[in-house]
Amino acid sequence: MKIISIGPAYPYRGGLASFNDRLTQQFTAEGHEIEIYTFTLQYPEFLFPGKTQYTDGPPPEKIKITRNINSINPLNWIAAGLKIKRERPDILLIRFWLPLMGPCLGTIARIAKSNRHTSVICIFDNVIPHEKRPGDKALTRYFTNSIDGAVVMSQTVLDDLMVLRKNIPIKLSPHPLFDNYGRPMTKSEAVSVLNLDPDISYLLFFGFIRAYKGLDLLIDAFSDQRLRNKKIKLIVAGEFYEDDKPYKEQIKKYNLESEIIFFDHFIKDSDIPLFFGLADIVVQPYKTATQSGVTQIAYYFEKPMLVTDVGGLSEIVTDGKCGYVVKPEPEYITDAIVDFFDNHRKEQFEKGVKDEKEKFSWEKMTGAILGVKKSINGTILQAEGG
Repeated sequence: MKIISIGPAYPYRGGLASFNDRLTQQFTAEGHEIEIYTFTLQYPEFLFPGKTQYTDGPPPEKIKITRNINSINPLNWIAAGLKIKRERPDILLIRFWLPLMGPCLGTIARIAKSNRHTSVICIFDNVIPHEKRPGDKALTRYFTNSIDGAVVMSQTVLDDLMVLRKNIPIKLSPHPLFDNYGRPMTKSEAVSVLNLDPDISYLLFFGFIRAYKGLDLLIDAFSDQRLRNKKIKLIVAGEFYEDDKPYKEQIKKYNLESEIIFFDHFIKDSDIPLFFGLADIVVQPYKTATQSGVTQIAYYFEKPMLVTDVGGLSEIVTDGKCGYVVKPEPEYITDAIVDFFDNHRKEQFEKGVKDEKEKFSWEKMTGAILGVKKSINGTILQAEGG
């Protein structure tokens, strides 16, 4: 297959770019011809909540990446669509995660597939965003009406997509394992580098911080008296994408300043093994969710997880085997933490994670995409056969 992929990629940072890079490597390893078209402008700076959109790390190896898409310039969308139309890839693979991208990606898709050869397949992270804004549905509908097929990574996203578009082939394939972050580190190595106490047990909250991630629930849970006399600390590793003041005030209210340690900056790919190396358990107290790349990093580093029963998280983390799936309320989060340490569940859950991680291969994701392509071709052939 000849494939052109559109989405975040180097020099942009974050989980979407890492996913797209790794998926491209997998398609290449399977013998397909693939390149990524990424953005000259992804978000206008005033719309981006973090400090920078760009990585300072090296480019991924053996991946062709072209920066030629401007998300807010309609003339550019037409030019990009015409270029792809002339290139005649078998698949135009588009990553969709935000309604704001709907006009850009939907216009490119419509023009590209007017060559009557290219199939447009989308990998959806979200259909309905975590933080809703006026116009989301109209922008997303404009995009969903431009595609020929889709891959989703959770039942929640599948259900959302079916509200907007039913008459296309759709496959559900779980988010693959993030296995591109290097060698796992031992706890002793990690605490030495980070200058932390090796005799303390650590919970890890990882990733950028926004309201729907539920850090406030975790702080409430961590204030419970049952945890006060244990040698446990919470590590918060990630950049604030909103005001940090309410969280800091909440911590001060509970006198938790010495119990919660912040690394409140973007965590580079090269440092990810440090934070997962020191963690006894990874905690995701989300209030809403679809799927999560953090769970797939935890699987790679073979770490137990505590997640809330929202979105597709319970589809990925098996309750009682790989960790806990609890209600998104502080008391249930606390109960799970207490159980984990009082009943010494770490070794048991680590074994469960090792058993489960084999399900999340990149071959399954490429297989799902190619399966959608086959279904599209079958539909076309049936229609042409009349």
